Amino acid sequence: MNINCIIVDDEIHARKVLEKYIQDIPHVTLVKSCKNALEAMEVLRNSSVDAMFLDINMPKLSGLSFLESLVNPPLVVITTAYREYAVDAYELDVMDYLHKPIPFPRFIKAISKIEEKLQLKNNLQTVSQDNTPDTSQNFIFIKADKKTIKLNFEDIKYIEGLGDYIKIHTKSKNIVSKLTIKKMEELLPENLFPRVHKSFIISLQLIDSIEGNQVEIGDQKIPIGQMYRQAFMDLINTFLKK
Repeated sequence: MNINCIIVDDEIHARKVLEKYIQDIPHVTLVKSCKNALEAMEVLRNSSVDAMFLDINMPKLSGLSFLESLVNPPLVVITTAYREYAVDAYELDVMDYLHKPIPFPRFIKAISKIEEKLQLKNNLQTVSQDNTPDTSQNFIFIKADKKTIKLNFEDIKYIEGLGDYIKIHTKSKNIVSKLTIKKMEELLPENLFPRVHKSFIISLQLIDSIEGNQVEIGDQKIPIGQMYRQAFMDLINTFLKK
């Protein structure tokens, strides 16, 4: 899998370091090394970009403000000398947060995270080519409250991640289970239960509406994370094209 990426940093030395790192990884292609957010905006408008290495402190438009302005951003890795912005960055659903000076092994780890996410996205797009639900299995079993519980897909409204636990919101009750949201994501069919946020998986069949960066299911408004928005909207668009 080839990864197309851009660098956005006003410091020439920081750009050169990342340029060298990218050059050393055969399957990563540098589309453009940008010195400010405005230059990057133009590149994103005209080129296919999978990932963006983004500095925070830049003139005219900060990295975080730039990221907030993007409707469908690529996967984002923050690169900065300031640790205090980490919380703000993760609230914007960034893939990783690299503290300068960035060691090469740490950069490789960020690339691996990007690869994993892009692979998940590709798998979702492959599954979405056929929107006919698999009727051979329409339920799963999970452990909760010292019992093994059968969950019918049609009853699941959405799943909320709570660290090492999940809360499964069904039509009749809520169930807490000692599963991670990543494990639950693996158990459910992606074309029926897309992940829309780092903390939420939703039932595609029970969506009432989509407005801006939110999905409405009943009286619950669920955020759409920037990292997941493109894959989710691609899935929705397969239905709109029918």
